[in-house]
Amino acid sequence: MGKPSHVTWGGRFAAGPAELMLQFSESVSFDCRLAPFDVAGSKAHAAMLAHVGLITAKERDAIHGGLDAILAEIEAGKFTWDTRLEDVHMNIEQALTKRVPAAAKLHTARSRNDQVATDMRLFFKHACAVLQEAVKGAERALLAQAEANREILIPGYTHLQRAQPVFLAHHLLAWLEMLERDRARFGAVAAQANWCPLGAGAMAGTTLPIDREFTARALGFVDARGRPQVTQNSMDTVADRDLFLEFAAACALLGVHFSRIAEDLILWSSAEFKFVELPDAFCTGSSLMPQKKNPDSCELLRGKAARLQGNLHTLLTLVKGLPLTYNRDLQEDKPPVFDSFDQARICAEVLAGTVAGLQVRADRCAEAVRDPALLATDLADYLVRRGVPFRDAHHAVGAVVRRAEERQVALNELTDADVRGIHAAFAADWVEVFDLRRALAKREGTGMPGPRQVARQLARWRKVLA
Repeated sequence: MGKPSHVTWGGRFAAGPAELMLQFSESVSFDCRLAPFDVAGSKAHAAMLAHVGLITAKERDAIHGGLDAILAEIEAGKFTWDTRLEDVHMNIEQALTKRVPAAAKLHTARSRNDQVATDMRLFFKHACAVLQEAVKGAERALLAQAEANREILIPGYTHLQRAQPVFLAHHLLAWLEMLERDRARFGAVAAQANWCPLGAGAMAGTTLPIDREFTARALGFVDARGRPQVTQNSMDTVADRDLFLEFAAACALLGVHFSRIAEDLILWSSAEFKFVELPDAFCTGSSLMPQKKNPDSCELLRGKAARLQGNLHTLLTLVKGLPLTYNRDLQEDKPPVFDSFDQARICAEVLAGTVAGLQVRADRCAEAVRDPALLATDLADYLVRRGVPFRDAHHAVGAVVRRAEERQVALNELTDADVRGIHAAFAADWVEVFDLRRALAKREGTGMPGPRQVARQLARWRKVLA
């Protein structure tokens, strides 16, 4: 037999839930982090109730004072959470009711359904702003390394094979482009979150004369011109979890980008490349092999990407078969979201720290980029400028590469006779193609890795990240 009901919905029940059910169904262990948003929503709701005459100004002020006191206790770690009260909302409301008699009126014209929807939209706006700043921190670290190493050349790769030479800065700026798209995605999620759900009730609104626009203004759910934005369908308001999915998707894609950056750094820091030295503070050693320096921060960034993708998949599976409107399954929507926020944030901070501490090995970069085969495509372009169709030029240069391999010499060490024997369009100046700085200077189209383009992009990023 369950204990007498103590919950707010207990009037319908002769007995309260079994202890096992209380353990199974509680969410306050994870949704207590919504307390600041819950208090903000309750204060706005109380102000609206006073505005429309459903409570008095004195009652409103008492409720506000009680909520402020409770939030102060929560932030000081002095508030006692009770799992028997299920969630953050009921814990705060019960504590408030014990202190402020008028709090019994606070839930007028409100359901936990629109209450939690409001809390979560406030959370998403906050979380997106925090992650945008965290990502910007990583971007600034990348920009600083690009600026500090703007003269360093490295091989670019396709299929993990040396392809063409680029400035290291150009490669780092490619990572910046990825992360800036992530930052924009969080801005888009925040914009989607900027619609006030309060007033939707359990799923069909209320018969009481509330003012949804008043509440929206009070909570900052306004457009660029200060006009209130409220959700337009009460059923969709309660059932909608698109924001959860969009936020988790943005975190998952951010994780993918972190993982790809991390993989480049892992390769670059290996003995086979040794383009960079990772900072000791973000590496560990081996318990057996004393010489080891393992790129743990980067490997964990790869691993966290899987976790972020898992959170997204959890949410997609959670909502795929749910009928409108609210179902208790949706209680499970918060842990994946909170975890995605926490993990994405620390990943951004770890990436920033790892990148900031990088030491670029200019000698190893120079050694790798000296490979004349990196300019084989430039040699084909040389023939094109002399009137040879590109397909013929491509074939001819392929034959030149094969000849060099047969003779076990570098591409630019072949004789004039060697290359003229392959195609008559080769002139005495063919070997000038293998001047690296000359080759890069010719790549000055928009988005290319030429020195003037790199300088222009560095200037652009300085403005973007100022």
